[in-house]
Amino acid sequence: MELSSYMPVLVQILTALGMGAAIVAASHIFGQRAKRNKPGNSAYECGVVPEGVPHPRFGARFYVVAMLFVIFDIEVVFLIPLAVAYGDFVSRNFPILMPSLFFIAVLATGVLYEVKKDVLNWNIPKSN
Repeated sequence: MELSSYMPVLVQILTALGMGAAIVAASHIFGQRAKRNKPGNSAYECGVVPEGVPHPRFGARFYVVAMLFVIFDIEVVFLIPLAVAYGDFVSRNFPILMPSLFFIAVLATGVLYEVKKDVLNWNIPKSN
């Protein structure tokens, strides 16, 4: 394979990097430069003085549940098309059924582990 066959990919990569650099440079050159002050940096609360921390901290449990949602969402993305497109084929052909069952078994093992570690429990103990 010739090196010239990679030229379109190289041009596309260089164009993307150049556009990214140009956008960041334009943002720094033409961006707003305002004096920083406390009222200007605070959140607008319709005339009411803001209370508390502006950005509340999320517990680690939130992120764990979010990652679990993504994992099981990916499971659905893979299994639904398999069931719809190859439903008759999967039910009659054992070699195609085995990877699907292995995939489900791995995810089921993950769910059992989560239940054992009590990850899905939203009752957070209060610290005194």
